[in-house]
Amino acid sequence: MDRSGDARLVLLLLFMSHMTTALEVPLDPKLLEGLPQPPTITHQSPKDYIVDPRENIVIYCEAKGKPHPSFSWTRNGTHFDIEKDPKVIMKPHTGTLVIDISGGEKTEAYEGIYQCAAHNQLGTAVSSHIHIRQSNVFSVLRELILAGSPLWSKERFSPIVAQKGQSLVLHCRPPAGLPPPIVFWMDNNFQRLPQSRRVSQGLNGDLYFSNVQMEDSRNNYICYARFPHTQTIQQKQPISVHVTELELLNDTMADIFNDTDWFRDKPIEERAPVFMVPSGSLSSELVLRGETLEMECIADGLPTPAVSWSKRSGEIPSARASFLNYNKTLRITDVSEADAGEYQCRATNTHGSVHHTYRVTVRAAPYWISAPKNLVLAPLETGAISCLAGGNPKPTIHWSVNGLPINDAPKDPSRRVENDTIIFSAVQTGSSAVYQCNATNQYGDLLYNAFVNVLAEPPRVLTPSDKVYQVIVNKPALLECVSFGSPVPTITWFKDSRSSMLDGDPYVFHDSGALEIPVSQGSNSGKYTCVARNNLGISENHVYLEVKEPTRILRPPEYRVVQRNADVLFECKVKHDPSLVPTVSWRRDNGELPYDERFRVEADSLTISDVSESDAGVYTCMVNTTLDQDSASAQLTVVEQPDAPTDLELTDPGARSVQLTWTPGDEHNSPTKKFLIQYEDALHQSGVWLNLTEVPGSRTTAHLKLSPYVHYSFRVLALNDVGYSRPSRASRQYRTSPAAPDENPSEVKGHGTEHNNLVITWKPLTPLQANGPGLQYKVMWRQQEVEQDWSFVTVANVSRFVVSGTPTFVPYELKVQAINDYGHAPKPSAVIGHSGEDFPSAAPEAVQVLVLNSTEAEVSWTHVPQRSVRGRLQGYRVHYRRERSLHRHNSHHAEQRSKTFSTGSSSGRLTDLQPYSLYSLHITALSGRGEGPASNTHRFQTPEGVPGAPASLRVSAADPESVLLEWSPPHQRNGRLTGYTLRYHAVSSSSDAGELQELELPANHSSVFLHSLQHSTRYRFSLSARTARGSGPPLTQETLTVLDRALVSPQVDIATQGWFIGLMSAIALLILILLIICFIKRNKGGKYPVKEKEDAHGDPEIQPMKEDDMTFGEYR
Repeated sequence: MDRSGDARLVLLLLFMSHMTTALEVPLDPKLLEGLPQPPTITHQSPKDYIVDPRENIVIYCEAKGKPHPSFSWTRNGTHFDIEKDPKVIMKPHTGTLVIDISGGEKTEAYEGIYQCAAHNQLGTAVSSHIHIRQSNVFSVLRELILAGSPLWSKERFSPIVAQKGQSLVLHCRPPAGLPPPIVFWMDNNFQRLPQSRRVSQGLNGDLYFSNVQMEDSRNNYICYARFPHTQTIQQKQPISVHVTELELLNDTMADIFNDTDWFRDKPIEERAPVFMVPSGSLSSELVLRGETLEMECIADGLPTPAVSWSKRSGEIPSARASFLNYNKTLRITDVSEADAGEYQCRATNTHGSVHHTYRVTVRAAPYWISAPKNLVLAPLETGAISCLAGGNPKPTIHWSVNGLPINDAPKDPSRRVENDTIIFSAVQTGSSAVYQCNATNQYGDLLYNAFVNVLAEPPRVLTPSDKVYQVIVNKPALLECVSFGSPVPTITWFKDSRSSMLDGDPYVFHDSGALEIPVSQGSNSGKYTCVARNNLGISENHVYLEVKEPTRILRPPEYRVVQRNADVLFECKVKHDPSLVPTVSWRRDNGELPYDERFRVEADSLTISDVSESDAGVYTCMVNTTLDQDSASAQLTVVEQPDAPTDLELTDPGARSVQLTWTPGDEHNSPTKKFLIQYEDALHQSGVWLNLTEVPGSRTTAHLKLSPYVHYSFRVLALNDVGYSRPSRASRQYRTSPAAPDENPSEVKGHGTEHNNLVITWKPLTPLQANGPGLQYKVMWRQQEVEQDWSFVTVANVSRFVVSGTPTFVPYELKVQAINDYGHAPKPSAVIGHSGEDFPSAAPEAVQVLVLNSTEAEVSWTHVPQRSVRGRLQGYRVHYRRERSLHRHNSHHAEQRSKTFSTGSSSGRLTDLQPYSLYSLHITALSGRGEGPASNTHRFQTPEGVPGAPASLRVSAADPESVLLEWSPPHQRNGRLTGYTLRYHAVSSSSDAGELQELELPANHSSVFLHSLQHSTRYRFSLSARTARGSGPPLTQETLTVLDRALVSPQVDIATQGWFIGLMSAIALLILILLIICFIKRNKGGKYPVKEKEDAHGDPEIQPMKEDDMTFGEYR
């Protein structure tokens, strides 16, 4: 563009930036009813209309306008007079044409280019050019039938004889069609022929063989053509192909076929690729923007070549490109200008490669960058209609008014054409018209209608009155004020009252008149008024805004891992605005929950009973209100014990080892932690499975260490967090050879059961440790540091041996060695044991007793000589006995007791003595065999202690203000009683207590009268005994000072009360009467049910016991 053109464009843009905003007419039916409007095309037939001659021709043309438009048609640029052709009718209230060709009329008579026009007082709108054509399939078909020939000629093809390895092309050449037919190859059984990288169909429908093979021989290669518009299929005559090898032909056949194009005089050799399609090294492709580009490369070669594609100076668009027909075809959909360039296909095999270049040029039919828009103006206003179209080459813009070229239309001083823009200034009421923009280049054309409607209308608010808007707090609120007027009204907003106009934050005012509150708060709730004004009037409307609290899931579902057959609960606690009603629903893996009674949905939870593996997935709780929604998800993982391992295999056999491998079973969503390997010894413990070893869950093999002389079978168990799997099937049996024992018996010990013997014991070897048959034990012993030579004996099937005639308690060295038929175990180590012990021969001496208090005394003694122990000293045992109490009223004897002290002790304390008692004691030394002789008996006395509580305390009321207290002395006096102490005070239900009174009583008293007490008052009495050491624990009772109603402590026996004895007697008498009545009724009639049962079933003692009530037989 030159500089003058640039200047004009700048001025045009500046002019348009100052124009009045074009008025858009809302699609409100009530509003549209009252407004005049130029015609608008609403529906039309496609620009390319292929006619099926078996059906009537219907050309659509529908339009709207006020008043309703009338219609007319042109055909091939001239007026189409519908009334002159009885076969053509126009549907009422539309411009749609229906052409009746059912009477055999030729479709060709109605082919051509049609255009519809819709007229009313304000202008004329026209449709695009509609090209009516008949599918040439029918014309070709009709011509061939009239000529007595089929659609595809009935020519017979000579059989094709091809030599193995050479290339071959089977031509299809289907009849032309509009649209073109779809071609495919099948056999005479309607089975598609197999295709591969070696055999494939080209874009032209031919079948290409890069090299033929013996399996390509068949006599039914049939090409089919399907015509989609007519839904008909035609087939070509079958083609026979016979593939042979040179050495299989005799000389005569070779002479015949040597002169053909398909046969050579020597075998086909392997060769480099050569393109069968396309030819040459360079091709050119022209494709339009938005269409589909297809390029193919099919190569001859042996072995079969592989085809690859690339683009020079760019990338093949992966999102729109696909490689078809075993990479031989490159298809690019929705082509754009960026897809232009050079594409290269390359065919390669082991003998070389060949390439072909496609030079792709992209052109574009016209397309809209910005289509014209309808313009509604008020008188004297200014506006413009622009028509921006793209294309390659750049399209030419032509303007028309009401269907006439703008230069041929009546002049209008208010409009001016500037290239692709029409500018209107100071329009008048009569300036309404429909303008057509037609963009054309050599590849197509575009037509668009846009009207200019000049109106003078006062404002009208179209938003419904008193509309209520509801939003969630912190969300944007958009209050609409859709208005119409010409000139365009100005909009102002007020809240609650019209005292002040809304302006600035937090409000946003849209050109459409809407009021937006970007972040709504509770304070924004209320009544809003919008006012629309222009120079012809004013209109207002009221709307209401309610701001609600958000809906939120407070307690979302949580991740769950459950075992199969268990129950699982997902919670979904929701908080929402009280005025909103939430709807809670659940989904699994973005789908509906199964229709299953195991799924129980409640108000705030989902429970799944008896969970199975199919229930695993992501569960989502969705809460919806009319304004908002919230959701939360959680994973459910269903676990169970793993499946048993399979495919156990033994490899790498050795004398004492073998390799075990296995295949793990399904883990069921819980990783395997370890594998447990067990074995069965069929030789020694058939049917018993024992644990051998464990390996981590990541391993599926184990190197097993084995023992000799075992017939092994192995099995594997898998462990996850749920538990162990079932055992695998047992492996094949693996037998190890016998050998000498590897180890000796453990836990070898020596001790005596008598003073002159030595018992040698050991833990015998297991059959697994025996390593072979004939297991025996060589038992060896000698006296430590006395004997040089070992005494020994060989035994079998025992775990002890007794050596007699040994000295008392002397150390012996001991050995036990394992022996079997194949040798000895390694030399064992010696252990030390002792022969039997005897009773100690001496008693402790210098026994003394120091009394510490009334219940404790310390005893001391001297140790016995070590030689007198005759064994291991286990300690000293003190035997003590309470002979009698020092009180004359309590002189019974207590049982004898003993206490053992450690070997190093020479003194010890006795802590469980009774006060004021006479004790005797003696001491013995203790060895492993038992106790030795007793020391001399020593006697001692314990001093007095505090007494026990009185044995009883009875309280009885003598009169309303006096009580009598009677008691018995303590069972445990623990000394000489010196008296009693009585404490008492009044008690009440409140926390206050009366003044405590204390009374000292002599030891020989057992009762006392208390006078001057308050009547009808509860008293608490506490009585304790005293010795010289002090007072003992008290015995407490309570009573109420009411005549004949003394309340004694809980120790009073209810069974001694007269009222209780009378009640029990009456109940017993009633039960006796009932039993007598029942007995009389059961015996009425002679034979009783039990006897009948005995007669029918024999001995009643062997009747079966019922499990439900544990009664015998059927007795009732």
